[in-house]
Amino acid sequence: MRRSVKALVVLALLTTACGTGAPSGPSGGATSLPATPPDARLNLNATANVRLILEPTSLNPFSTAGAALDQILLDNVYQNLLSVDVTKQDAIVPQLAASYDESPDGLTYTFHLVPNARFHDGRPLTSADVTWSLDQQLAPGSLGIYAANFASIGAVSAPDPRTVVITLKHRDTWLLWNLSQREGIVYEQGTNFSSLSAAENGSGPFTLGSWNRGSTITFNRYNGYWGPKPKVAGVVFHYITDSNTANNAEQTGETDVEVTADPTLLQPFTSNSGFTVLTGSTTDKFTLAFNDAVAPFTNPAVRHAIRQAINNADVIKAYGGGIAIGSDVPPQDPWYQDLTSVDAYNPANAKKLLASAGFPNGMNLTLTVPNIYTTAIGDVLTSELKGVGITLTVKQVEFQTWLSQVFTNHQFQLSLVDHAEARDIGNYANPKYYFGYDSSQVQSEYAQAGTATSDAQRDTLLKQVGKQIATDAASDWLFLAKTFTVVRKGVYGVPSIETTNRFDLADLAVAT
Repeated sequence: MRRSVKALVVLALLTTACGTGAPSGPSGGATSLPATPPDARLNLNATANVRLILEPTSLNPFSTAGAALDQILLDNVYQNLLSVDVTKQDAIVPQLAASYDESPDGLTYTFHLVPNARFHDGRPLTSADVTWSLDQQLAPGSLGIYAANFASIGAVSAPDPRTVVITLKHRDTWLLWNLSQREGIVYEQGTNFSSLSAAENGSGPFTLGSWNRGSTITFNRYNGYWGPKPKVAGVVFHYITDSNTANNAEQTGETDVEVTADPTLLQPFTSNSGFTVLTGSTTDKFTLAFNDAVAPFTNPAVRHAIRQAINNADVIKAYGGGIAIGSDVPPQDPWYQDLTSVDAYNPANAKKLLASAGFPNGMNLTLTVPNIYTTAIGDVLTSELKGVGITLTVKQVEFQTWLSQVFTNHQFQLSLVDHAEARDIGNYANPKYYFGYDSSQVQSEYAQAGTATSDAQRDTLLKQVGKQIATDAASDWLFLAKTFTVVRKGVYGVPSIETTNRFDLADLAVAT
């Protein structure tokens, strides 16, 4: 959740029990896939079946929140000037822009488009489409879900069909990153965004075939794609929330790939030569969110007490594994630092903090959780908070209810959420975000980071932000997830890193 609710995805994980040590694989050892064979040994007409968990509520990426949209649409159906290479620490890489130039003062970016790119309706993609797409984000009252991320842009121009010039009002160290995310999608000029709710007209290697709501979404290869053609004719995403049902689907051949497999249920695959289990890093931060704007969480002592009452190692063990990080920053971010010592497990001190806050006899709190999550975490939290005198009531709700009640209306005390989106520390610089965390220092440092004269200066400032939100106990970051992907023998090119952010199908292939 960088600047929205784009993060609610169930994620299974398994790594070291605590600290930030190297992750361990499931029993039997996680392995990598063999190299993809030559085309002559592939079934280029195959349809690959992939299990996912959280289904989109709409296919309109302009104004609809949800990580499920990015997971399947980015890179596959829609494309941007730039993209992200998750295998290289989230490096920003060219996509529709073959290259770009930055002026010495950092205020002008010139992008040079690839030749021959087309939308799925056959129309050529030109610089006019890029400028129009950005103008829709910049328009007053824009309904773009992330339109505010382009507030630094002063003007966008197209001097010729293959050149786009972006002029900034001030330096923006987030510009290239934002161009690689949802807000940077290039739409066909004149697109009616409301028509995208159950349709699409992107420029990527796949088109939307069909959507069987509640069950599957089918993509078909776009034969007019400007880049390397996909090696499968189609992909069917099967939305299966239950882990045992997902395992059965993989074992019986209903699916070829099981994304976010439950690490406690991997034994049938790790002991079977017919499958490979891939282990990958994520940006999924399982966060115990406090409603910092309402009592008793307006008192920092209460927030610190709750953090110190919870042994992250116990949460990780109960769920199957993870990495403790201590703040909202995963190791792949340049501004990461190990902050696990802040509010380390100390139930005795937690009791003292509660007493100092006026709760010597404890308190009653309610935890609101989307029902897509396992009950294991809530059980551990209930037990450990009870140990310091806090009686926790766990309230499971439908995802849509969570969106309305917690995210939109801020009607909650505690909430457990997987904040999956990359580089989302800016949420803590927004006092209107559902956390209700309001720190002028964090807001100032985050703003300075956005206009920094160099990436190094930006990273130093964001390290200060990360440390401050931990010091203030703005939330409790229970763990960072690892993801496990089960792949049937004979299937190649399956993504294994940050699979909840974007599941790139470019290299997916099936043997004959």
